[in-house]
Amino acid sequence: MATPPLEVADIFRQYGPAYRDTHGASLSPQQHRAMRAIALCRTAALGGHVDQCDHCGHQAISYNSCRNRHCPKCQSLATAQWLEDRRGELLPVEYCHVVFTLPDSLAPLALPNQRVVYNLLFQAASQTLRRLAADPKHLGARIGFLAILHTWGQNLLHHPHLHCVVPGGGLSPDGQRWIAGRPGCLLPVRVLSRLFRRLFLEGLQQLFEQGRLQFHGQLQPFADPPAFAHLLARCRRSEWVVYAKPPFGGPAQVLEYLGRYTHKVAISKHRLLKLEAGNISFRWRDSPHHNQPRGMTLEATEFIRRFLLHILPAGFVRIRHFGLLSNRHRTAKLALCRQLLAVPESTPMADPCPPDWPARDAQLTGKDLTLCPQCGQGHLVRWQTVLPLRHWHSRVPPGVDSS
Repeated sequence: MATPPLEVADIFRQYGPAYRDTHGASLSPQQHRAMRAIALCRTAALGGHVDQCDHCGHQAISYNSCRNRHCPKCQSLATAQWLEDRRGELLPVEYCHVVFTLPDSLAPLALPNQRVVYNLLFQAASQTLRRLAADPKHLGARIGFLAILHTWGQNLLHHPHLHCVVPGGGLSPDGQRWIAGRPGCLLPVRVLSRLFRRLFLEGLQQLFEQGRLQFHGQLQPFADPPAFAHLLARCRRSEWVVYAKPPFGGPAQVLEYLGRYTHKVAISKHRLLKLEAGNISFRWRDSPHHNQPRGMTLEATEFIRRFLLHILPAGFVRIRHFGLLSNRHRTAKLALCRQLLAVPESTPMADPCPPDWPARDAQLTGKDLTLCPQCGQGHLVRWQTVLPLRHWHSRVPPGVDSS
């Protein structure tokens, strides 16, 4: 029998309790909650149901998902639903992909100040794109875009950056024309970089003056105003990375890209290689060296530490829409854009999404999860409910099935 693939849940189940015993006092409630949820996801601890094939009688047990947004196993249906919602919002134009990266000198400051610093990252990137696009020297138009926060690099270290997907054009100031951007690059990268640097540092200075930044451990010296001013001065002298990737060809490519990036977590089972003698090996791409594929091995404690760096504060929104695509204006502005581009209105799905998740998953992904894996002809029908364990313990009880 083939060995089941290694999962992040396996690592948390085996080494999570010891990690909490040692480092629990320094973990946030969200980190504690994510560790427990990932370890218990799709196990008997959460309950589930028994399905039986209506053709051959084959029975299969399915355990419930934890539905934690940081769990690698709980993102597929959320991604499919989100993509379906976006499908009708895409315009038949070239789309640009711009990445705003926080410099290494400031990234450590974000960890104890995630909510305010990540919000500032969204704010500075949004203002940068919208100001330059509105400038007649560049585009002279009002634009809209979505931004996705990622906090990790391929090696799981802290690397906060925003992926922005921007239509290649926008509305004229009077709203009477569609103004198309230059093919291949909507806005000049060097100008984007310098304006982003200025706006972010101005915002960071305001947060400092308002007393909204926390300084712990090695960051403690920067609580002193002269030291903080010196840090900002060093950041102003350095070049910040704003990267414009090759543009998407159209809506189909945008959807394919978004499907890979929107609900992504720091690492999934597809990159995990093996767990051996307390060490986890995984694949990664070395971006400073032309994305060369490499292998990395970390002790379980270090692997868990790095994973937990990317647990976001409760309620923090990591996918946001701006400008023409903001929630308040999206429907009306997109209708106007389609009118000016002389393209038909988007049509909703022929059938509304059914309420039960297997049918909804089949409609969105094209995969019928109710099809019997044994005979391939019948369908699995709910036969019995499996009640969850009475208490959620941080340690998985002996004998819990993790399939």
